[in-house]
Amino acid sequence: MKVIPGIYKHFKGGLYKVIDTVTHSETEQTLVLYKPLYDRTSDKANDDQGLWVRPIAMFKETVEHEGHKVPRFVRVSAS
Repeated sequence: MKVIPGIYKHFKGGLYKVIDTVTHSETEQTLVLYKPLYDRTSDKANDDQGLWVRPIAMFKETVEHEGHKVPRFVRVSAS
């Protein structure tokens, strides 16, 4: 399973920059390293939101939203 770096849109609307995938040192689980491109408290653009990780399987899974199955994240641009 791979995730290509770039800009992704979350199914709830927020934009995120995927930087790369990383490996957990103890479990060797693959995680997606990303950062929000908006202020998590006000939905405004903000470049100082820190870095986050999520298991790759969760990043790539489909979720139910408003009665439809949709990808959790969709790549919208290369950078």
